[in-house]
Amino acid sequence: MRLRAAIAGAAVIGGAIAAYLTVVHWAHSSPICSSGGCETVQHSSYAEVGGVPVAVLGLAAYAAVLASAALRGVPAALAGATTALAGAAFSSYLLWAQLARIHAIWEWCLGNDVVIAVVAVLCVARVLTEAE
Repeated sequence: MRLRAAIAGAAVIGGAIAAYLTVVHWAHSSPICSSGGCETVQHSSYAEVGGVPVAVLGLAAYAAVLASAALRGVPAALAGATTALAGAAFSSYLLWAQLARIHAIWEWCLGNDVVIAVVAVLCVARVLTEAE
């Protein structure tokens, strides 16, 4: 139960970050930024996939992980871990894009990278625990 609660808490934090970035994207407003690279990252071609802001994809992923944390059993744990690992892989790709292609860093993206990594580790731990 503690592991599911930790996953839920981390997913809520990640969801809050993704929700903020979604609002900033659709409001066409300037995000809170101290790195100077925010606008560059926000307006890059990597900020959307098929016309959908990556923040919306993140919000959906965090919602799915949160829903999986509310359910018991191995299938729910596997669903959460699969979603979290896919999210971590995609976040890694976007971090690479910031460093190698865009040449700008956005602290909100880095914050999301940390959160999704934590969520992925917790979800994998849950799978291992539930499988016992």
